Amino acid sequence: MSLANAFREQAASCEKLDSPFMGQLLCVLADNWTGGSKLDAKLCSFSGDIGPAGASLPLRTAGGLHALVLSGRARDLVAVYPPHKVDDDTLWQTVNSALHSHEDFILDWVESPPQTNEVRRSAALIAGGCTVARRFDLPIVLSELGASSGLNLMWDRYALSVPNGTLGASDAVLTLTPDWEGPSPPKVMPEIATRAGVDLNPLDPANAEDLLRLTAYLWPDQPHRLALTRAAASVMTAPIVRGDAIDWLAERLESAPEGNVHMIQHTVAWQYFPREAQARGTALIEAAGRAATESRPLAWLAMESDGDRTGAIGAALTLRLWPGDVTYDLGRVDFHGRWVKWHGTGEQEQS
Repeated sequence: MSLANAFREQAASCEKLDSPFMGQLLCVLADNWTGGSKLDAKLCSFSGDIGPAGASLPLRTAGGLHALVLSGRARDLVAVYPPHKVDDDTLWQTVNSALHSHEDFILDWVESPPQTNEVRRSAALIAGGCTVARRFDLPIVLSELGASSGLNLMWDRYALSVPNGTLGASDAVLTLTPDWEGPSPPKVMPEIATRAGVDLNPLDPANAEDLLRLTAYLWPDQPHRLALTRAAASVMTAPIVRGDAIDWLAERLESAPEGNVHMIQHTVAWQYFPREAQARGTALIEAAGRAATESRPLAWLAMESDGDRTGAIGAALTLRLWPGDVTYDLGRVDFHGRWVKWHGTGEQEQS
């Protein structure tokens, strides 16, 4: 895939996810990108899939530009970014100037893959957590794989608006308002006893540079996502370990305490684990499930792409519970949490 085609493919994806500015920016980059710069040489040195499903070079480049805007490093760029609207030629001239004058910053920025922590995915986690709480009525020990900065570990500090009311903490720091289809989840908010996560490259939202990286990958014409991220960052207290997810999970499974339900969660993370890691992780979880009891149960809540393009795109939301090894297709969720098509467990959901 050429760099220009990668820009265009990512542009189409962004437009489908309600970001016309990103569509415009990435198309402008595709149409006008020229060789000869250190940045071009850097991007051309990448091998394999450089598009949205691979190294995501378009998002790395766009993220670096947005970081210049958010940090105030490039005032000229601020004037052509949302809420301002400019024509393609003006946008390109300003962006091209920023790419040259801040080339060292962008070169350093694109070294690392994109990293976001989409807080709106917590809508699915809140609903899933309520389902787990109704089934077991025990405090939850929460473990997240691929936790990034841990913002989705804090879902019990958020509220979720559903058709018949609101779920969540009375002092919630933010309220999620996805387009909701289907019954409402159980109105049984769980108690989180402890929580922790793991990531290969965790970010600390209390660190200004880490928070900049998180927010720079939020799209400039979607300020509501920026507001949610900053609100979530204000209450983030969970420890995030830097390391291999499956090695960490093995230790967590062994140390799960009696009198709690151990709930494993991940959102659009498992699919990026190597197949060998997926197989090992599944085997570990299933072995722990076989040893689970009513006083030491296990729950596995996953929001992951399953390749379904026949109906509602987005991620499948599944919940697997032990003892009993029961799997529920809870529904589908937009990758950015804009909508939830909730099936639930098939039982009476409201309590």
